[in-house]
Amino acid sequence: MSMNLSESKTKENLMKAFAGESQARNRYTFAAELAMQNDMYVIKKVFDLTAHQEMHHAEVFYKYLKEMEGKEISVAQADYPVNTSEDLQTQLQNALENETKEGEEIYRTFGDVALEEGFQQIAGKFYMIADVEKLHAKRFEYFFHLLTEGKLFASDVETGWMCLSCGYTVQATHAPQNCPACDSSQGYFVRMELAPMTSKEMCPCKERDLGK
Repeated sequence: MSMNLSESKTKENLMKAFAGESQARNRYTFAAELAMQNDMYVIKKVFDLTAHQEMHHAEVFYKYLKEMEGKEISVAQADYPVNTSEDLQTQLQNALENETKEGEEIYRTFGDVALEEGFQQIAGKFYMIADVEKLHAKRFEYFFHLLTEGKLFASDVETGWMCLSCGYTVQATHAPQNCPACDSSQGYFVRMELAPMTSKEMCPCKERDLGK
């Protein structure tokens, strides 16, 4: 039998999680703006997507606090990162580290506490969102390495590229400096396997290159 939420440690952990997700959303929104300043639209979309998902994580946690309506929750021993770097690679690395900590440590611990206090459903949410945070970490890690190794717009072998502005596709070892169709900069190109709602098999660029 679960204890009363108002008397639990879980209520504090829910508020910590809500605060953490809310801050993450803002940090990633700021990072997305930085990416656009650097003409890296594809990196902006990575931060935008993650910010959107963090907003919904915050909503999940906040809804469990409904019975605390009108009250205040004091939170002690909560640590939140300060990531104000103007360097895009540093922002990606910071995001990777923060998401890893949430996914592998913080939310696992919160889930364990919720289980001990009898809040099985809340524990399940913490565990599920922990898995999502680990996926976020892997996504940030992937793009961090692409950017660091100079492979964000270059491939060792020919591959498909899509312009995220107009959808134009091309098969090449490098993304075009500018989109031939809409003239958007190289920063709008992404590998076909990473293009939203698209697979490499859908790419018409191979047929076009073969003159079909």
